[in-house]
Amino acid sequence: MTSRAETQSHSVKVSLNSRQIKMIIHNEPPVEHRQDLPVDPDPYQEMIRELNSMVGLENVKELVFRIYAMLKVNQMREKAGLKPSKQVHHMIFYGNPGTGKTTVARALAKLFHKMGLLSKGHLIEADRADLVGEYIGHTAQKTRELVKKALGGVLFVDEAYALARGGEKDFGKESIDTFVKMMEDHRDEFVLILAGYPSEMQQFIAINPGLPSRFPIQLEFPDYSLDELMQIAKGMTEERQYAMSESAELKVKSILQKEKDNRFLNFSNARYVRNVIEGSIRNHAARLLRQSLSPSLQDLQMLRAEDIHRPDSPQPAAPFLLPLE
Repeated sequence: MTSRAETQSHSVKVSLNSRQIKMIIHNEPPVEHRQDLPVDPDPYQEMIRELNSMVGLENVKELVFRIYAMLKVNQMREKAGLKPSKQVHHMIFYGNPGTGKTTVARALAKLFHKMGLLSKGHLIEADRADLVGEYIGHTAQKTRELVKKALGGVLFVDEAYALARGGEKDFGKESIDTFVKMMEDHRDEFVLILAGYPSEMQQFIAINPGLPSRFPIQLEFPDYSLDELMQIAKGMTEERQYAMSESAELKVKSILQKEKDNRFLNFSNARYVRNVIEGSIRNHAARLLRQSLSPSLQDLQMLRAEDIHRPDSPQPAAPFLLPLE
């Protein structure tokens, strides 16, 4: 993409979506007029393709574009001899399990690397067990070592609120204090993302009033709607080269609706869908072997209602008997 096209696409209309950006790319001069120029793939295009494969998350995709736009315009300003705008990119992710927080963190790490913000672009995942030690001073040491491993990349701390659950005398507070110091000592050398359940993370921030100003980007990952969960379920089956019968789809939809209703505060979203699909595939395989040793191609692919698995239901204690040849 030429610099002229970039300027038009990102300064005239900030809310461009990926389809519009692709249209601008297609309007570039013919390839033969610039065949001597090196082809440098747009990191945003690479990233948005990955994110667009995920259902929903429109607010996340919009924020990702805004971050990309900021980094890209900074590069343009530097080339023009202007002072770039320095910003802090530490973040807080609010969301239940299975809403894509880790996937987005990994994609951001790659984007930051390709845009020159981070030197490596790797992702380090951690939780309380990786950070909190067993004696005074041990927690600070473990936290410092983990931050050093994350330098040049992104440190993603899941269930970060667990660091403050033990009260004033708990070693988790030492980890929080160490994070604050390391963020100052290694400014611009890594990005820290704290993630967890919405209500718990809000309480965590409330009892640590100095944290919000250090995490200017706070992003909510909402639960998927029932229609979005069904899209995810169909995508998972198609990816594995399976299909669901109409009655199987209805059963999956019923299971997901009941789970959402029963666990509205801590529903595990795509993670729960994966458990449904993988359990159903196991049931499908067992049914086929009990019925026939030479199933048809359709039999090998089709999940029926009787195969659909509810993760919290007990497994049948049927004897494992193969049919006689």
